[in-house]
Amino acid sequence: MSKQLYRDPDNGKIGGVCAGIASFFGAETWVVRILVVSAFLLGGGLLVVMAYLAAYLFLDKIPYDKRAQSPFNEHKMKNKPWQTGQSPSNLTKQLNEEFEQMETKLRKMEAYVTSSSFKVHREFKNL
Repeated sequence: MSKQLYRDPDNGKIGGVCAGIASFFGAETWVVRILVVSAFLLGGGLLVVMAYLAAYLFLDKIPYDKRAQSPFNEHKMKNKPWQTGQSPSNLTKQLNEEFEQMETKLRKMEAYVTSSSFKVHREFKNL
C-alpha cells in the first residue's frame, strides 16, 4: 500500500499543506513549518509562495477514513514523552517500569529457550 500526499486542513494553520507534508514524511508539523519559513526568508520567497499555492490547489484534502490513521488525529496526542508535560522524575519512573517489564519478558524468553522443553518442541517441529 503506497502512501499518498494530502493536505490536512484540520491540523494546518493556513491550508494544511505543511501538516500534510509532515504527516506524509512522519515528521513534526512545526519542523516543516520552520523549514518553509526559513526557505522563504533565505531568498526563496516567491518560489516558496508559488509552491505552497500550487500544493494548496493540487493536493486533495485528507479523506475521512485516512484521518484515523494519521498521527495527528482528533485527540491531539503528543508524540514524544517530554511533550506531554510530565515532570522528569515521573518520566524516569515510567521508563524504569517499562524497562523492568521488558527485562521480565526477556528473562522468561531466555528461560524457555534454554529449557529442555524448547529443545523437545524444536525437535518435534523438525520432524
